[in-house]
This record gives sequence, C-alpha cells and structure tokens, in this order.
Amino acid sequence: MIQMVRRYTKIVLDHFLNPRNMGEIEDADGIGTVGDAKCGDIMRLYLDVEDGRIQDVKFKTFGCGAAVASSSVTTELIKGKTIEEALRVTNKKVLEALGGLPDNKIHCSVLAEEAIQAALIDYAWKNKLKIKGLATPEELGIERSDLQ
Repeated sequence: MIQMVRRYTKIVLDHFLNPRNMGEIEDADGIGTVGDAKCGDIMRLYLDVEDGRIQDVKFKTFGCGAAVASSSVTTELIKGKTIEEALRVTNKKVLEALGGLPDNKIHCSVLAEEAIQAALIDYAWKNKLKIKGLATPEELGIERSDLQ
C-alpha cells in the first residue's frame, strides 16, 4: 500500500481523501456521464449554468482514487468559468492541476475532460444551443436518446 501511495502526488491524495464539490445538483442544467469499460470508472458531472457561466458544479464518481481526484480537481477548474473557458479544460490541464498521474491512470483525466463535454452537450441540448468548440454527442459515444 505504501508503495502505491508514493506513485500519487500530494495533490492527488488530497483530492481523493478530501474531494471537493462531491454530490448532485437537483434540477441540474447539464449532466454528463462517461465511463471507461476497461477499468469500470464512471464519472457523472452536474452543472448549474447562469448567463453562460458555471455557477456550481458537483460530481459523483465510481472508481479508483485517481478517478475521484480527477473529478474533484475538474470541478475546481470549471467552477465560476464561462462555458467557453470550461471547454478549454483538457485532460492535460487536469493532469497539470493534479501534479501528474501514473501512466496507467491517465485515462482518468481523459474521462474528466469527456465529462465536461458530456455535461455541456446535455446543457446545450436542453437549451437548444449551439456552442462553438463543443463535441457532438456522437464524438463522445452519447446516444441522442440519452439526452434529456
């Protein structure tokens, strides 16, 4: 166990042990759910958007410590940001904010980026908006029937 812990930065361990913004937003403006079939990690991101700005963000993640930490830091990176600013949060920015992840856990940062996209796709769909730079549901493997 101690050897495993040394592979993670203090930032990763802090976000895993003390996750920020965990939970749900009732009547969220956008909800994005993504997963990795290989490892079983599932991330769900909830957005409260007002006037094009993310006022609140929460997450629920079923997965390893790196998945929880990636979700937690992602909420900090996008809370208070405009939609356009949130779209610029990539897996590399998540990795930087965490101080890195082991190679076999980088997919967790990719899921975090995809969760942002999925939640914003849902927000755009619900509000009949076109958002420049936003992936299509098909690019993320989201069925249009899954959008609310």
